[in-house]
Amino acid sequence: MADEDLEAIRKQRLSELQARHGDNSNDQAQQEAAKQRESEMRNNILAQVLDQAARARLSNLALVKPEKAKAVENYLIQMARFGQLSGKVSEPGLIEILEKVSQQTDKKTTVKFNRRKVMDSDEDDEDD
Repeated sequence: MADEDLEAIRKQRLSELQARHGDNSNDQAQQEAAKQRESEMRNNILAQVLDQAARARLSNLALVKPEKAKAVENYLIQMARFGQLSGKVSEPGLIEILEKVSQQTDKKTTVKFNRRKVMDSDEDDEDD
């Protein structure tokens, strides 16, 4: 192959890679924008549902146990969507919800002992 052919192939491959990379970065930008919109929507719903003290408690919980805070947020948003909340949730109300979610998500730890009798060759020799 001539150098011109190789150069043309390289340019074509480079343009294909750039096009793919451009598509991937565009997809990433769309995904991040969707995540941002979802986050804003969640925050708006929680701001409508929780009073200031309850919101502060939930924020503190999110710093310590993010997965539990996310579960409580999901629970509150679900209740709000189905109209099960009357007015804003106060801090004591949030504590009750936290207890409910904690009871549902507590993992039960069980320990199982499997005791086996070990056959020792020394014990057999003593019997003889």
